[in-house]
Amino acid sequence: MIGRRITYRIADGVRIPGTWRHAFIRNGGYFLTDLFIYADGLIDCWGLVTIEEFEEKLRTGWVATTLPDGAGASAHNLAGWKFSEPQSWLTPQLLIAEVRDTIDQLNKRPDSTGRALAAVDVFLADRSEENRAAAEAAFLAVPASQRRYALGDMDSKDWPLRVLVAGPGRRTYLPGDPPVSQEDHDRALAYFEERAHWRREYDTRVPADGPETPHAPAIQLYQSYPNKPVADPGHRGLRNDYPAPITIGEVLHPSVAHAYWALSVARTEVSSAITAADTAAAARELAAAAPRREGWEHIRTAVMTGLLRAKYDEHPELAEILLATDDATLIYDDMESAFWGDNAGRGRNWTGRLLELVRSELHLRRNGIPGL
Repeated sequence: MIGRRITYRIADGVRIPGTWRHAFIRNGGYFLTDLFIYADGLIDCWGLVTIEEFEEKLRTGWVATTLPDGAGASAHNLAGWKFSEPQSWLTPQLLIAEVRDTIDQLNKRPDSTGRALAAVDVFLADRSEENRAAAEAAFLAVPASQRRYALGDMDSKDWPLRVLVAGPGRRTYLPGDPPVSQEDHDRALAYFEERAHWRREYDTRVPADGPETPHAPAIQLYQSYPNKPVADPGHRGLRNDYPAPITIGEVLHPSVAHAYWALSVARTEVSSAITAADTAAAARELAAAAPRREGWEHIRTAVMTGLLRAKYDEHPELAEILLATDDATLIYDDMESAFWGDNAGRGRNWTGRLLELVRSELHLRRNGIPGL
């Protein structure tokens, strides 16, 4: 299970999501480390390998599931010890099955549990012996470590599943279970009928506060270097360096970027020179060479919010472009700043976030609550 263990790596500028789990690497001694698993199917076990290569690492014991009594082990820069009566819960077959499930989960594909539950649904719709056998095979393909929680029911565990797929008079996969009685099988059927009812209700549930995720695809606001306004700027018009003059106080600035850098510096004469700069890039260079205003890092997001509000207030045609992005996530490229830009997943994307805030305020103004 991925849970909250979310990470990523960058490959050719693309962010590859991943997760990690603990594992032992055998390289002379045994080393407790993290096994990183990525959505593209690569696994980092002290080197990136394919899933097939990872199976070979398991076969040779490089990734260890057997821990010999008395063997030395360590966790880098943390501790060293020797095993005493070790017990391992993993086998190579179980670990590879769990890793394959994790890759499916990272790609939002049905994992072995999802495939088993889909096979059960087929059996419930047509209770033939063929469909029962297929559901049982799919359930037994779920790693043993995951079967008990396949239903996500901490009370019943997998009891309804193992009884249902076994069928009356047959035995479940657990050696201690008695043969399935007709009464138990009927109880399992009733469990799944009730579960289907609750699933239908959940699937048709409308969140009280509206959609939880955007329905519009994300929009990348790529780096650009516009020199003059154009009749139809498209998403380029949402860039801070797009030439859309705004008035702050009594000063007219050629763009949001000009205004931001002019307000960032401590000296008035430098601020005036920044405002007069030919381009936003030149304005930034002037600001970079001058001292920042005291406490700038604490107020810069508030300043940018005010500048963006001014831009879209003073340029209704650009406000329409921003509103037309619907509820899309706005990903802002800014190769000069990992604070303001997303930068292939390595930045904080504050410009994109503030644009979404201003967009929401524009929607509020158009279709909002009286008094706000």
